[in-house]
Amino acid sequence: MIHEEDIYQIGKLGKTHGVKGEISFLFDDDVFDRVDADYLILKVDGIFVPFFIEEYRFRSDANAIIKFEDIDTQERARELTGCEVYFPRELADTDDNSISWAAIVGFDIIEVESGNKIGRIASVDDTTLNILFCLEDGRLIPASSDLITAIDQQARTIIMHLPTGLLDL
Repeated sequence: MIHEEDIYQIGKLGKTHGVKGEISFLFDDDVFDRVDADYLILKVDGIFVPFFIEEYRFRSDANAIIKFEDIDTQERARELTGCEVYFPRELADTDDNSISWAAIVGFDIIEVESGNKIGRIASVDDTTLNILFCLEDGRLIPASSDLITAIDQQARTIIMHLPTGLLDL
């Protein structure tokens, strides 16, 4: 059984492409191309299901056409339209310097001086130059590398040195 804490979302499936079971894949993280992975995990009717990749090709920096094994018709591919796509954390890059924004969703932020948990990352806003961690309680924390002192992927924590008063805003 696949548990949600063992995976992270990297994109979503779009429209079908052609009649042989190919489908558009809109992704935030190209980890499936950087790491040797035979499968992706789709959320189908609320259940995480592995689908083995037969082939894929990039259309842009954020879009690929993907073909899964045993999905051989447009009708079968259409059933997957809109499914969220996930990647196993255990197969992801283990280098803390190359961890993607998508991979840290669900990590806890720990304040370095006090050791207190500040909150859990619900999402990352990278739409502007100043990237922000959006916490589950609605607070925003700057995702500046100057503030991050350590990332522990095993413990799923980010240790940060937060300026005095930042959390009071």
